[in-house]
Amino acid sequence: MRSLRDPWTLAGLELPNRLVLAPLAGIGNWFVRLQAKRHGAGFVVSEMVSSFGLSYGNERTVEQFLRIHPEEHPVSMQLFGHDAEVMRRAASMVAEAGADVVDLNMGCPVRKVCKTGAGAALLDDPDKAVAIAKAAGEGSGLPVTVKLRPGQRPGDRAGVVLARRLVDEAGVAAISFHPRHASQQHRGKPDYDLAREVVEALDVPVIVSGGLLSDDKAGEAFERSGADAVMLARGSLGNPWMFERLLGLREGEPSTAEVIDELEWTIERCEEHLGVDRAGHYLRKFYPWYAERLALSKADKQELVTAATTSDARVALARIAGREPAVQAA
Repeated sequence: MRSLRDPWTLAGLELPNRLVLAPLAGIGNWFVRLQAKRHGAGFVVSEMVSSFGLSYGNERTVEQFLRIHPEEHPVSMQLFGHDAEVMRRAASMVAEAGADVVDLNMGCPVRKVCKTGAGAALLDDPDKAVAIAKAAGEGSGLPVTVKLRPGQRPGDRAGVVLARRLVDEAGVAAISFHPRHASQQHRGKPDYDLAREVVEALDVPVIVSGGLLSDDKAGEAFERSGADAVMLARGSLGNPWMFERLLGLREGEPSTAEVIDELEWTIERCEEHLGVDRAGHYLRKFYPWYAERLALSKADKQELVTAATTSDARVALARIAGREPAVQAA
């Protein structure tokens, strides 16, 4: 019987299990990926990075997005863009940074991405999509994978057809398939039966994503789709213990102390990544995810989720834990 604990091979990489951290836009930097690996993820993918931002030397893009921690390997860096030559240069930079795989986003439904001709817009321009995938492989010398949706609207199968072309003509090593159409965004029920059709049609591994907000949903998607692995996204936000439960390494929810320790680790890593001032702003979207896992009074929850600085967050966590806050160095 198939299990998420089974090892498998992706693009020549021996992976210990069938759990993958999804490319979380605006979130999946090195410490979020490292956190997933600490809790059991067998493979991790970076947040979506602009090929133009890399290729044209945007300093912030290069410094912030191409950082890879030595303990997060194997790791894939996800790029998006609409120009093959730009993608070739960006993929080369990703390889130089030490990535193991290049992933291409051809399924993002966000308007500001699609209006440039990237993301899900490529579902309607298969020749360009194939050219971009070829260029990424040639520029990087690394295996290339692609994240797709079925098409723009319900009934549209452009992405299903494109998946075959990407494998046959561009030599793509795997497909990540989100079985909701682009117009559905993250709404509606994912069509895991359609995902199974893609799995059965391709000779490369397929990773299924979409709707995996609970342990049961992840298990259902794995079984119904027949995919080689599942890609956890929003369900793992502030909830890295989901990886452990799906691997049979723990049962139940984390304790209050575990949640606090994990958030304190996250705060420290974010300060390391962005500096104290920027971390205080960046982490505001993280605090509500962890607050959901803590049985807090309304006042304690409000104090944590509205923390303006990392020092304020530490004070709130110390109060929740019933201890004196640590004195921070000046």
